Amino acid sequence: MEHYFTDNRHLKENRKEITFRFWCFDYSFITDNGVFSKEAIDYGTQVLLKTICEREELGERVLDLGCGYGPVGVVLKKIYPTKAFEMIDVNPRAVQLAKENICRNQLEADVHVSNIYEDLHQESYSDIITNPPIRAGKAVIYTMFEEAYQHLELGGKLWVVIRKQQGAPSAVKKIKDVFGNCEIIKRDSGYYILKAIK
Repeated sequence: MEHYFTDNRHLKENRKEITFRFWCFDYSFITDNGVFSKEAIDYGTQVLLKTICEREELGERVLDLGCGYGPVGVVLKKIYPTKAFEMIDVNPRAVQLAKENICRNQLEADVHVSNIYEDLHQESYSDIITNPPIRAGKAVIYTMFEEAYQHLELGGKLWVVIRKQQGAPSAVKKIKDVFGNCEIIKRDSGYYILKAIK
């Protein structure tokens, strides 16, 4: 069985366009088989985007960790055009789509393949944003949280969206263990938006 967090380039293609309107901007995305939420921008991502934009706290260097076909990076780059965005995913098909989606929305970002933090292009980030791949397992997700601390600048922020039924309470505990803090800044339809500060 193929997962969206693996190298699944041999999967049969089924490319399609989806559209998304957010904060008075219209976005167009190409999706395909083998990527997360290929039919529409998932609700958790929408809650994450809304929460980040309402708080207006993004710093200058943003890492979209596990970017998929690019909804988080594309939307936030449009709203915050002066910020530097790096978008990474372990799935080469997702990365190729994210590159296309950055271009089709007339934006610029550094988009490339990386297995979690193995191949980063910056030494540190002001913000790391993730909708973690729950099906990859707790060990992978907890590594994402642990190593985020090492890659954030002092005062940098980790933003996470996770469903309560998929482990939000234990994620809060793990992030608190790593960062010494973790705030639940939003609850919406079972989704938690978490923020931790280095």
